[in-house]
Amino acid sequence: MSRPGTDRSRLLLLLALATAVTAFTATVPLLRDWFDLRVYYGAVDGWIHHGAGVYDYRVPGTPYGFTYPPFAAVLMLPMALIGLRTAIVTALLLNVAALAVAVRAWVGPGRWNHGWYGAGLAVCALALYEPLRDTFSFGQVNLLLLALVLTDARLLTTGRTRWAGVGVGVAAAVKLTPALFIGLLLVTRRWRAAAVAAGVAAAATALAALVAPDASRFYWTRALWDTSRVGRLDYVSNQSLQGVLARLGVESRAVWAASVLLVLCVWAWRARRAVSAGDWRAAFALTGLSACLVSPVTWVHHLVWLLPSFELLVRAGRPRLAGALYAVLCTSVVWLWFDDASGVDGFLGSNTYTWITLGLLVWLPVGHLPEGRRPTIRSTSATAAPPSTAAPPISAACAQPGTSAAAAAGVAADVVAASPAAGDVVDADGVATATVAADGVAADAVGADGVVTGTGVTGTGTVAAGAGTELCSGPGRGPGQGRGRVRSASSEPTGSTRPAAANPQSSSARASS
Repeated sequence: MSRPGTDRSRLLLLLALATAVTAFTATVPLLRDWFDLRVYYGAVDGWIHHGAGVYDYRVPGTPYGFTYPPFAAVLMLPMALIGLRTAIVTALLLNVAALAVAVRAWVGPGRWNHGWYGAGLAVCALALYEPLRDTFSFGQVNLLLLALVLTDARLLTTGRTRWAGVGVGVAAAVKLTPALFIGLLLVTRRWRAAAVAAGVAAAATALAALVAPDASRFYWTRALWDTSRVGRLDYVSNQSLQGVLARLGVESRAVWAASVLLVLCVWAWRARRAVSAGDWRAAFALTGLSACLVSPVTWVHHLVWLLPSFELLVRAGRPRLAGALYAVLCTSVVWLWFDDASGVDGFLGSNTYTWITLGLLVWLPVGHLPEGRRPTIRSTSATAAPPSTAAPPISAACAQPGTSAAAAAGVAADVVAASPAAGDVVDADGVATATVAADGVAADAVGADGVVTGTGVTGTGTVAAGAGTELCSGPGRGPGQGRGRVRSASSEPTGSTRPAAANPQSSSARASS
């Protein structure tokens, strides 16, 4: 199928898609009637206006109430000043804003080059994603937490580490699942960011203990350990390892702990490999996948944490695989086994989203950096040769016909290898910065999309320009003859579908989480 060639045809196609998506989301999936938001609102209203405890509230006709740490209730205190309808509208606006922040943080400013047409297609695709639909219709907080964590990922990717860890810390204080991102900072030895995240989470928890001491005591000593407050573990919406085991009838905690330990080992190994390759984005995506697997309860709407993995698949040159897996998560297929998840078909079908999450954890490509991005490398030499007192002859680096960038890079590499040097290369949002000093030569090089730029000080050392910069000599000189110097250059890089009789995630099946 050919792409529409005119703006008018693109607009008509986009309007048709938007109409179809609107019809689908309004009629096919079951809207959740803001169930979780009603839990939040009821808990805060009872706490502030009726003197009840945060964890005393129950949704009428159900045994379910507030299940988050007390700090989440503290953040939700403004709901005590507004009505339920205003709270619903506010939640919708906050989720839209959080989605925009998350996309910008993940994709990066200036990297979106698909225009209004691509943006419209992206909105339609996101509206079909079941975890996203459920997050909006439940009134959930998943997107807010995702935006906080991906903002931290952006800071680490771009080298702006001063505030890195704050978003993860706040997210972990609101909900326990994002706490695994603190583990990511630890296993990758980002001690400062890990300390910031842990400190922020601890400070937020302490603040909640001051504001609501009774609620804090109850949560950390009783509510946290009572999974029945959240919902049935074998409920089909629970797409975690615990959910798979519960639907199999396996109640052994040892089996669950062993499976969690195995997943965490795979995660730690792959996350460290990703960071070693300079791919912080892959490390964060892998952590989101693992958090969904190891959490005792992972409702379908928690799977918004899979979104970064699909984008990474596309960037790695596997758009068809990404599209196929994404489409499965738009189908609400697991609800076909809402009533009965027994048998082989039930084992495979009711856990479909879990299998996708496991597959992404094991096979998600790492090290496929966006164009222009280079991994973080640090290397130093123990000593540098003393500066030369005589100024050697210097040949200009130029772009002459017949001299290839590969040959130039090879020549310069030989010269640099022959001379002791000290250097640092630091990745910052796709830009590598190098400082090399040898034999009295100082040079700064910035590489973007394969181009190195630099300024040099005369001496005997040589710095090699990267791809896109050619080092050449004058007529009659072959490669390696004479002394090279740094050449300055620049580059401009070019709710769910289900059987009609079923009532998935109704008030009788689960609680807010």
